[in-house]
Amino acid sequence: MTNVFYKMHGIGNDYIYFDCFEEEPTDFSSLAVRLSDRHTAVGSDGVIYVCRSAIADAKMRMFNADGSEGKMCGNGIRCVGKFLYEIKGVHKEIVTVETLSGIKTLRLCTENGVVTSVTVDMGEAELRPAFIPARFSGDRAVGVPLSVGGVTYDVTCVSMGNPHCVVFLDPETVDLPAVGPLFEHDAAFPEGVNTEFVRVVGRNELCMRVWERGSGETMACGTGACASAVAAVLNGYCDADAEITVHLRGGDLSVRYCGGRVFMRGPAAFAYKGILDFNGEDRA
Repeated sequence: MTNVFYKMHGIGNDYIYFDCFEEEPTDFSSLAVRLSDRHTAVGSDGVIYVCRSAIADAKMRMFNADGSEGKMCGNGIRCVGKFLYEIKGVHKEIVTVETLSGIKTLRLCTENGVVTSVTVDMGEAELRPAFIPARFSGDRAVGVPLSVGGVTYDVTCVSMGNPHCVVFLDPETVDLPAVGPLFEHDAAFPEGVNTEFVRVVGRNELCMRVWERGSGETMACGTGACASAVAAVLNGYCDADAEITVHLRGGDLSVRYCGGRVFMRGPAAFAYKGILDFNGEDRA
């Protein structure tokens, strides 16, 4: 595998990207763990491998900082679009990316040969608890009580290719490093869960903090912003088929929930290109 890597981020949600079109690593997971450490390595929320696909312009494989593989990553896939256009020379306004949660279609906005923002068709939001998965009865878990750490919360569960639990309360009142892991490992979520704490700022405007399974608190989470917008519509806080602005610690995303499908728009940024010395220290 090439020792060249690219550091990119979507509003602060940063990943290390590898061009794996010619050769893939022998162990995706352990390399992600090694490189994601912010004190002894490059530092990131995880590693994304951009590989060949027989059914799309590329295939994305995303591994969290703990080595677990994610089925989908909203901020990461926007950067994959930028990677394909600027680094791989796939000069198309619309590109497709294969993920573990299906093929996603990306519309690229460019200026002077640079991708400035990307709109992703995230597909349909999964609301059926059995398919999220979440251990709740009924066809949906919208505003249902859940006791976590001795506190009862009203939660709404959504899958955007990965499981999310959305809680509407002021995120600044939450001790996220303490509460986040309790949600992540709660028995209600057999595969773990990403948890969003969301404040309704105004009609079609949300403020969110996120605890991601396998990574902890991150500056932003694209699928989390989508899940929060869907949950806000389902709970009557926001309008369907409207541009919902979601404020995250790293910046803003725009989400639209239309006819059951979710569309997300946001920036994709290049940080730097580096070289890994696999026989010694990593160097950028």
